Amino acid sequence: MLNPNAPKPLYHQLAEILLAKIRAGEYPPGSRIPSELMLAEIYGIGRPTVRQAVEVLVRKGLLSRKRGAGTFVQARKAAIDLFSLDGTTASFRKEGLSTTTRIIETIQLKTVSENPENPFGGKSAYVFQRLVEVEKIPVLLEDLYLHPTLFAGVDRFDLVNGSLSEIADEYYYMRPESARQHFRIGYLEDDRTVLLGVGKVTPLLVVNRFLNFPQADNAVYSELFCRTDRYVFSQTLGGLSHE
Repeated sequence: MLNPNAPKPLYHQLAEILLAKIRAGEYPPGSRIPSELMLAEIYGIGRPTVRQAVEVLVRKGLLSRKRGAGTFVQARKAAIDLFSLDGTTASFRKEGLSTTTRIIETIQLKTVSENPENPFGGKSAYVFQRLVEVEKIPVLLEDLYLHPTLFAGVDRFDLVNGSLSEIADEYYYMRPESARQHFRIGYLEDDRTVLLGVGKVTPLLVVNRFLNFPQADNAVYSELFCRTDRYVFSQTLGGLSHE
């Protein structure tokens, strides 16, 4: 039930309850959820609070309103996971290769160094670094930068075993709606060469990725450094995964 003494707003609590019921199948796709009046009576809250909770799930694409008929559960659309490593590691696993993702630098809020390519250059952002190993060999290093306001408190989550895309979806009610990527050949000249097991003259595939959300463009920015001496990285047109 709802807890009026909790720091989380009542409408947010109700939205999470409704979301759990949708995912548990209690409200299957195409079904109508209880009316605002019924939900207000069930949870002992006002209709404006119910309306706010429903609106959260409407914006998320899980519910849709039909004038004169009620609010219905939307069929879940297949979505391409735009959070880079989630798609990348899945592609390796599809080939029967074992992968390990390690957090090299734990997430923290800090001021980012000036960089014309980085939308957070000279500004604050949540920053962390992760490394993908395939068959115990490092193949991909990624530096991530998250919007400090939209992802407020993200440093409390377990990013070693958890999925960043799921955290954004489940706790922040956000999904990226578009993305763009820049590709080039580059080199590393610092301690990251040791992490990837390459030399300073080893050419790497460098990917700059920008994720846009309804709340803000470039809310997530990442720089990926990919070894190409063992695996070929390719992009599927219409998607944003690496294989």
